[in-house]
Amino acid sequence: MIPKQWFRTADSLKELRKFLEELGDLSRFSARFFRELFKPRPEVDEFVRQCFWVGYKSLPLVGVTAFIMGLVLTIQSRPTLVEFGAESLLPNMVAVSLVREISPVITALICAGKIGSGMGAELGSMRVTEQIDAMEVSGTNPFKYLIVTRVLATTLMLPILSSLSNAISIFGGYLGVNIRGSVSWHLYWSQVFDALSFGDIVPSLIKTFFFGFAIGLIGCYKGYNTSRGTEGVGRSANAAVVIASLLVFILDLIAVQLTDLLGFT
Repeated sequence: MIPKQWFRTADSLKELRKFLEELGDLSRFSARFFRELFKPRPEVDEFVRQCFWVGYKSLPLVGVTAFIMGLVLTIQSRPTLVEFGAESLLPNMVAVSLVREISPVITALICAGKIGSGMGAELGSMRVTEQIDAMEVSGTNPFKYLIVTRVLATTLMLPILSSLSNAISIFGGYLGVNIRGSVSWHLYWSQVFDALSFGDIVPSLIKTFFFGFAIGLIGCYKGYNTSRGTEGVGRSANAAVVIASLLVFILDLIAVQLTDLLGFT
């Protein structure tokens, strides 16, 4: 009789092999992206269209979330600071917390859910309906037209969305401060800008470029390699959201460690 441990070991090795194969496919997909990126005749019109859909169409959701996030963080933090007699530091704490960590990560997660799933579903539908194959037969480069433009759009637009999210969430914090207190507009923003420094803003902005690249790359990779018909479209969209969200946390962890190592904290 074969021991059960052998079956568990075989299943583990099978899963490990599947993970490594997936990682290898993603690496080749990324390498192809950089090769196609520098080829002549860029698809400017499609790139601008994707920037519109990724940036402008995502702004209402990002803006509402950022406003509520700043408002709730301020209201929840106020009682703790009051206990220590540090209520005057509330604008400083809210601004640093939002700009350094909360706003970029939450914005990236929103985009991973909205943009990543949308790209996975759209490209997956094009794959299963053979539209991508038709583009290849007609002489069009589908990778450059579909993938490069989308990845570049998310890489460029996510830092812009994150910056707008910072401003909106800090404004939400201003309203939160004045719900139970009274702080003038000028005093609030003076405290905010006094609390923020170069080491808070620049690393936070730089890591959003990597967040955007990861979200666009994973969404396009899953959609472009969809199989198994319409069922595969749903799986691709779901996998794009899960993997992109996980990558956002991993990249954020790496960014925090590098920021600390370089002395920005």
